[in-house]
Amino acid sequence: MSHDLNFLSQEQRMIRDMAKDFARNELAPFASSWDQGETFPDSIYRRMGELGLMVMTVSEKWGGSEADTVSYAIALEEIAAGDVGTSTAMSVNNSLVCSGLEEFGSEQQKSKILKPLAKGEALGCFCLTEPHAGSDASAIKSKAYMDGNEWVINGTKQFITSGSKADYAIVFAVTDPEAGKKGLSCFIVPTNTNGYKVSRLEKKMGQRAHDTAQLIFEDLRLPPEQILGKQGEGYKIALSNLEGGRIGVASQALGAARAAYEHALEYAKQRVTFGKPIIEHQAVGFRLADMATEIEAARLLIHRAARMRDADMPCIKEASMAKMYCAEMAERVCSAAIQTLGGYGYLSDFPVERIYRDMRVCSLYEGTGDVQRLVIARAIAAE
Repeated sequence: MSHDLNFLSQEQRMIRDMAKDFARNELAPFASSWDQGETFPDSIYRRMGELGLMVMTVSEKWGGSEADTVSYAIALEEIAAGDVGTSTAMSVNNSLVCSGLEEFGSEQQKSKILKPLAKGEALGCFCLTEPHAGSDASAIKSKAYMDGNEWVINGTKQFITSGSKADYAIVFAVTDPEAGKKGLSCFIVPTNTNGYKVSRLEKKMGQRAHDTAQLIFEDLRLPPEQILGKQGEGYKIALSNLEGGRIGVASQALGAARAAYEHALEYAKQRVTFGKPIIEHQAVGFRLADMATEIEAARLLIHRAARMRDADMPCIKEASMAKMYCAEMAERVCSAAIQTLGGYGYLSDFPVERIYRDMRVCSLYEGTGDVQRLVIARAIAAE
């Protein structure tokens, strides 16, 4: 399907073509075996770093591509079309880890940590969610206190993408229990620090090749220079990249939906019943028409939010709309793709079964559909 070609700049088209070639040649052919083996080669991240995909919107000074948000959304869509799980790690590294480091980090932190993350020589994870605190960042229980000249962190984090493979973790913990939202601080934790423990790797419905970990911090000690931003800025840091993160997840969902649609379309053109390809049967043709229309509508929502972000316009409502719609659209489209393939769609021999499992989490992370509706409702009430 076309990417509103008339509206893309030459640079954006080049980024799209590069990401598409990489996804088609180096991700899609292996995605099924990675899923079945629940393993993923770290060399892929290094390769993505070489291509500038791991830190796209960060400035070139710190090793980033200095790309606009539209380019980032386009690249994520293509990577997700090749393998959704890979796009999740890419999204976390870009939107949550590196954007926060560039915005709030010191020169020393950016030089030491951001550059290797940009090159794919290191991988980041984002440790906000806890067993009883998801979208409600103010409910965090992890604690950090000063002991002499060191920070000591204790707590548990849940559903952490790349938690067992990451080299650096962005960790949120309460430093002043009496200060409410202003009592939350953020830390940069090298994962080889004593006290950083991977307590379990989750068994998941999809994205099985990519780790999602529960982490425990037990008297983890950090020097004072490992705080990100200022003490008490944790809540601000956590919220700072919601727009980019939600645009990213929307783009992932779009890529998954497009891949499922393309498999279904190809099958419908080749599969013959009652003397003609099944796409010529109205029931199937209309289903594919609906899928194609939903995908195009989803892309327009994403690109609108991305263009607003590039213009430095507030776009939390538009980003939430894109994230909510795209995640729910992808579930409909992937389900319809399975229906189009019939019994074959239910088999792991064909990719639509895996794509459906991989994309299902898109309506959960970075804020559920319910949370997005809450954000949108508040925004329209204030208009």
